[in-house]
Amino acid sequence: MKTMIRPRLMALGGSLLLSGALPAYAADWSDTSISYRYLPQESGFSLDSNNRPLDVAKSIIQLTHVSGYKYGSNFFDVNFIKSDNNNPADDGTLPFGPAPGTGSGAVEVFGMYRHNLSLGAVSGRDLKFGPVKDISLTAGFNLSTKNDFNGAATRAVALGPTFHFALPAGFFNVGLLAYKESNNTAFGITDTSGKVLSPPGRVSYDWTAQLAAAWSVPFHAGIPAKLQGFLAVTGPKGMLTKTETLLDTTVMFDIGSLAGKKDTFFAGIGYRYWNNKFGTDEGAAGYQGMVNKAGHVSTPIVQLEAHF
Repeated sequence: MKTMIRPRLMALGGSLLLSGALPAYAADWSDTSISYRYLPQESGFSLDSNNRPLDVAKSIIQLTHVSGYKYGSNFFDVNFIKSDNNNPADDGTLPFGPAPGTGSGAVEVFGMYRHNLSLGAVSGRDLKFGPVKDISLTAGFNLSTKNDFNGAATRAVALGPTFHFALPAGFFNVGLLAYKESNNTAFGITDTSGKVLSPPGRVSYDWTAQLAAAWSVPFHAGIPAKLQGFLAVTGPKGMLTKTETLLDTTVMFDIGSLAGKKDTFFAGIGYRYWNNKFGTDEGAAGYQGMVNKAGHVSTPIVQLEAHF
């Protein structure tokens, strides 16, 4: 397994770089940032010797680029995620790899691309109604790879309308998307009767609905600041999955403004909540009848961010 992670990461990196080159037009505006995030109580679906969920600390380097042109905008984001050894990297040990708390932590790369095509700009019509200032058609994909025993490798597409709300400053967007995903599982999926729904390997899930909201709202708290984040609520996608809710939000303070570098350097704190992570049923009976909470996340976030 170790010998496979480098080519997998290289292939994913190449795909993500190519995605940023797809639109052949000049941007009217753009913003690129790099951030460091620390989450002390995330999850790697790891259990201790008593089959209780283990917290997994994660350090994340995140590169984000957003740009706009006459007819819409692009969003590109890639995360390089390093777990502590409660979610260990696979070393080929059978049957389930190294025990949590041993070896080195797993490495994951997760990338996302979204394009918003403004229906108002394309049609030349004013689509304002109520608090909504425009509607766009959103399309994009997610890609990931990870080198723990399970070897998650997300391949997902999303398509649907996004509603852009009018704010005095900043933005608040809500997308109503159709979402389709496939992923890897080292264990396969079996129902309560013992019927095998999917053998170990790649699982192709059903199309489902996803509500995807994103926001960034500036305010003043002694120094300039902003409340930013996203919410994704993804419906059941078959294979015994449940509705998944992921909330990630941070308050970022413009510390660069103290040195005359406004909108350049930020520091802040936030919170992540993840219910039924990856669609896993947290209410289902797990090992020896215990309720499965190994994928539940409720954690603070510490974040540093630089724009260039």
